[in-house]
Amino acid sequence: MTPPQHGHNRSSRIAGFHRKSPQERRELVAAFAGLDDETTRHLADMGNLPAPLADKMIENVIATMNIPIGVATNMKIDGEDVLVPMATEESSVVAAVCNAARQTYEEGFTTSVSGTLMIAQVQAVDVPDPYAARLRLLERRDEIKSICDACDPLLVRLGGGFRDVEVRILDTLGGTMVITHLIVDTRDAMGANAVNTMAEKIAPHIAGWTGGRVFLRILSNLADRRLARAHAVWKLDAIGGASVRDGIISAYQFAAADPYRAATHNKGIMNGISAVVLATGNDSRAVEAGAHAYAARDGRYTSLTRYEINGNGDLSGSIELPLAVGLIGGATKIHPTAQACLKILGVTTAERLARIIAAVGLAQNFSALKALATVGIQSGHMALHAQNIAIMAGAVGDEVEAVAQVLVEQKTVRIDVAQEVLGRMRG
Repeated sequence: MTPPQHGHNRSSRIAGFHRKSPQERRELVAAFAGLDDETTRHLADMGNLPAPLADKMIENVIATMNIPIGVATNMKIDGEDVLVPMATEESSVVAAVCNAARQTYEEGFTTSVSGTLMIAQVQAVDVPDPYAARLRLLERRDEIKSICDACDPLLVRLGGGFRDVEVRILDTLGGTMVITHLIVDTRDAMGANAVNTMAEKIAPHIAGWTGGRVFLRILSNLADRRLARAHAVWKLDAIGGASVRDGIISAYQFAAADPYRAATHNKGIMNGISAVVLATGNDSRAVEAGAHAYAARDGRYTSLTRYEINGNGDLSGSIELPLAVGLIGGATKIHPTAQACLKILGVTTAERLARIIAAVGLAQNFSALKALATVGIQSGHMALHAQNIAIMAGAVGDEVEAVAQVLVEQKTVRIDVAQEVLGRMRG
């Protein structure tokens, strides 16, 4: 087959594309998009993810996207020192966690979880008597349990499995729906596969018991039975006194009251959380969705963290959010980098991983609020951003740091200025 040419009659319909090797796909894409040899060679470098493995993880693979992994230091969680790998492309995220943790290192972070329970939803429509149907389903709890547990005997052997059933009557644009929640303990798995299988299996029974028709049967990413919590105290002399403390509290109060601020406030929290989720091969989209949905659980979107003044006048911060993460299954189990990151963390349970991630989210948030309340977010951020701009302007080696320093001093972090500075340096 001749590859499509770059031009007006290119076609994206490439027969059997998924059956080709990554290299063959890359050649077809390069021809389609008119990529030069250097770009194509760059895509061919798969880094430390072997091409055959990448090819099994998703469809139509042509390359990998390498994200830097940094390590957060100074973290003491429940009395134990940990090094935390974080995969992110955003500058200053890792530094923020290190700084926050350093300022509360003596006591560190204290954490807990509400459990490892996941929710699967089964949707029934056209139920003639929804309220009675709800009771009929609740009466079948033991039967539902045995059907669900039979789906995953290994999970049951490991101490997990079906825990409870809830039935909700939902008024919707399409009429009344009967929504069954299967509450399942998924132990050290994130649990999507386990609960989805159970939902599929129970669906025809629910249709029979309710007299309705069953449509969706899938997990909920609002995993509010699987909350992770962390809290820490920052002493006044460690953070720069009462005015800094009060500034942080004021910034938190702004986020608690205003969704426009809360969205950015929580995004900062997720900078830390998603970086650890990604580094360990977990589902960053599931965690993000759960966190933001939880932030709006009372009908108004608000902060995931809280700050207050404790009895000694110090700053007390806390966080609580759903964290559905696992150690077994998915990319976590097959991605060699994710496995290495889990070894660095030294975690042996999903619960411990969730606790560490919650602490990172709180640390990230503290640093962001402290920067906002004191020097403004740009100063620290700009120093790192200036290095990126210096590289874009063509600086290499020691020039990068030197050019960046001038940009920060002049308070103009722009590529044209960087080029000018570089030109002067090179004489």
